[in-house]
Amino acid sequence: MQHDLIAQARTWLAEDPDPETRDELAALIEAGATQELAVRFAGTLQFGTAGLRGELGAGPMRMNRSVVIRAAAGLAAYLKAQGQDGGLVVIGYDARYKSADFARDTAAVMTGAGLRAAVLPRPLPTPVLAYAIRHLGAVAGVEVTASHNPPRDNGYKVYLGDGSQIVPPADGEIAAAIAAVGPLAAVVRPEDGWEVLGEDVLDAYLARTDAVLSAGSPRTARTVYTAMHGVGASVLTAAFERAGFPAPVLVAEQAEPDPAFPTVAFPNPEEPGAMDLAFATARRAAPDLIIANDPDADRCAVAVPDGAADGGWRMLRGDEVGALLAAHLVERGASGVFAESIVSSSLLGRIAEKAGLGYEETLTGFKWIARVDGLRYGYEEALGYCVDPEGVRDKDGITAALLVAELASVLKERGRTLLDLLDDLALAHGLHATDQLSVRVEDLTVIADAMARLREQPPTALAGLAVTSAEDLTRGTDQLPPTDGLRYHLEGARVIVRPSGTEPKLKCYLEVVVPVADAAGLPAARARGAELLAAIKRDLAAAAGI
Repeated sequence: MQHDLIAQARTWLAEDPDPETRDELAALIEAGATQELAVRFAGTLQFGTAGLRGELGAGPMRMNRSVVIRAAAGLAAYLKAQGQDGGLVVIGYDARYKSADFARDTAAVMTGAGLRAAVLPRPLPTPVLAYAIRHLGAVAGVEVTASHNPPRDNGYKVYLGDGSQIVPPADGEIAAAIAAVGPLAAVVRPEDGWEVLGEDVLDAYLARTDAVLSAGSPRTARTVYTAMHGVGASVLTAAFERAGFPAPVLVAEQAEPDPAFPTVAFPNPEEPGAMDLAFATARRAAPDLIIANDPDADRCAVAVPDGAADGGWRMLRGDEVGALLAAHLVERGASGVFAESIVSSSLLGRIAEKAGLGYEETLTGFKWIARVDGLRYGYEEALGYCVDPEGVRDKDGITAALLVAELASVLKERGRTLLDLLDDLALAHGLHATDQLSVRVEDLTVIADAMARLREQPPTALAGLAVTSAEDLTRGTDQLPPTDGLRYHLEGARVIVRPSGTEPKLKCYLEVVVPVADAAGLPAARARGAELLAAIKRDLAAAAGI
């Protein structure tokens, strides 16, 4: 077994085109590090919620140039089998370690396979790539990014010509084509022949961002903005300038791209401590709101002044921003369908129903949300918002930020705030309180064991609330295709448990709905919601053994 493992590693080493990962793998072979080699050669990275994603390093279970070249070759073979020979593939990339190399390798493989390749001019937000696919009439797009994952990760998102991320059966067919790729030496990779796009593609995207705002709407909201060491700052500030908003005050320590993400443990606005520098900047600048993008700027986080919060600022949950934007679009007279994933708050459905709009729930991920027929607005609790589906069929942290700033400006003119509007929504539809139990693991068997335990012994009550129905989503439902997840409906609450598709995490999504009779009842409803969420979290952790 050990001999086979070393032989497998030597075969990989002989093909590896990257001196850095070659040296890394040679050192592991030399040291006889069979335990580490066994992990790296335990299989191959698989397409998940967002294509390939994993830790950088040598071997088929890591992100590296060999894996990317194979992925590109498989994608090219799939496209040609679909009759797209000669079609255009647009490639974008962020500022993470190896992103530019992976983008160049992809362009070379596409060119060598007889497709046309065009690479964005520099590291840019993921939504610019999603926009460029349809803008340029491409047959596919690739974005090299690991979004908000830790610094040592990178990833590879694949879009088809409709501008949406891949879904079954395309993902399985592409995976099969990748598996069929022979020796790397047989993958033709010319030194040139692809196009590097100019700034005009970014200009076209920025011109499109204006479409999300109402003509003549107030643009007075003052913001503090953090790019979280990612690629969002230059594009967001340009979009705000075009729209006529005051220039955002940048969180200087996090404004420039830096793949080391030196000021945060995880470059995700939802993670504890990630927003501390933004809060400190806001206490000096006294803006109306804080806006944060994740490193590839497809997510948007919002914080608002709140005298009751520690430090005077409160982060809004993704579900709260999702409901606020929906209410804003309804007031503007939006038509079409509102959509969200099953893990997001049921409040969106109530807002849509009262407004007489269509509403749909999908599986997790914008690859599903973006495909809803007649979509006008879609969101997911993990800070993702699609506010211009005709322009970008994916989440877009730049246009979402513009729409939040417009809403804050409209409310400011009326002497009101985003928190006031949240109160209005609670009075109209009940207080919808959400939370998440998220467990990051080193050993993936912990997740599998927890899911198995819940399937074998489903809870009958959580927080004293009876479980009225328990669904194993691997079987699918009338509305949803099969997925690895569990859904529990309780009296006045809902729980969904699923493994993350992008990180080694088990994620549990909790929602409680507390009726509110009048404004005077809001504090008690909030307290009751928080109490129920804490109790559900405790009981669910015990039931799952985590």
